[in-house]
Amino acid sequence: MKKQMLSCLIAAAAAFSASAVAQTYPTKSIRMVVHFPPGGPTDLVARTVAQKLTEAWGQQVIVDNRPGAGGIVGVENVVRAAPDGYTLLFATGGSMAVTPAVGTKLPYNVFTDLAPISLVVINPQILVLHPSLPVSSVRELVKFAKSKPGQINYASVGPGSPQHLGMEMLKAMAGIDLMHIPYKGTAPAMTDLLGGQISLMFNSMPSVLPYTRTGRLKGIAVSSAKRSAAAPEIPTVAEAGVPGFQYVTWYGVFAPAAAPKDVIAKLNAEIVRGLSDKAVAERLLREGAEPAPGTPDALAKFMRAEYEQWKKTIAVAKLKLD
Repeated sequence: MKKQMLSCLIAAAAAFSASAVAQTYPTKSIRMVVHFPPGGPTDLVARTVAQKLTEAWGQQVIVDNRPGAGGIVGVENVVRAAPDGYTLLFATGGSMAVTPAVGTKLPYNVFTDLAPISLVVINPQILVLHPSLPVSSVRELVKFAKSKPGQINYASVGPGSPQHLGMEMLKAMAGIDLMHIPYKGTAPAMTDLLGGQISLMFNSMPSVLPYTRTGRLKGIAVSSAKRSAAAPEIPTVAEAGVPGFQYVTWYGVFAPAAAPKDVIAKLNAEIVRGLSDKAVAERLLREGAEPAPGTPDALAKFMRAEYEQWKKTIAVAKLKLD
């Protein structure tokens, strides 16, 4: 009986201590690790979130860029940090779902070594074609591709990238055969797409909308489940001919797994509040990013679903990416 009472007292003391920490948190600056270099889209969205947290709490949220090894360096840095809520990870869906699904040997487990805080944004991709391709819709593309199996090429920014896997998913679901041409980045892929050396690709809205609106490229569908607010005139792949198709790139915020739950809840509430700001939402939409904050549990479920989706795509396409 005495042991039981002692255990209860210890548990109560721990709960009180955690609650007290959350009430005063943060009492110093917070480090937000971004696993990409400064200046890119991931970094820009991370700095938007960091700025809103800084304004809300009066404590500096410092973006710490830790690129390397396809994001592994930055993620591992956070996994090994003190789980006190003062080191956060701003991560992409590529690192949290695609890389694990590919089977890359990682020095951590994204599902057990990190605590989800909130999804931040989703980035629908646009399926764009060079004007020389004689099709104007997904249905026409599928019909044309079936008449020329393996003769139409598409670009990605590298093997295992979301653009690559998204197109492989489309191939599998539509029953078509396209030739993959990988590039080392968006810029060279876009150069060849605009020049007609490449026929089509999935790419982000900021990269392609200026060209679709001037007629240099044809934007025939968006990859998300719903039409994008940034380009509502463009149908989804699912409604344009391939039912059930859906893929997006995304960003989320995480902490080391043992971070106090009350601190996680406080971070979540402030991130959700910050992303609900009209000016912030408009700024992100201009970058092709749609605010999508939610609960930690929602992010955990979303990440797991993304992992399973990419794992299935890789298996069906028989891709060897490791």
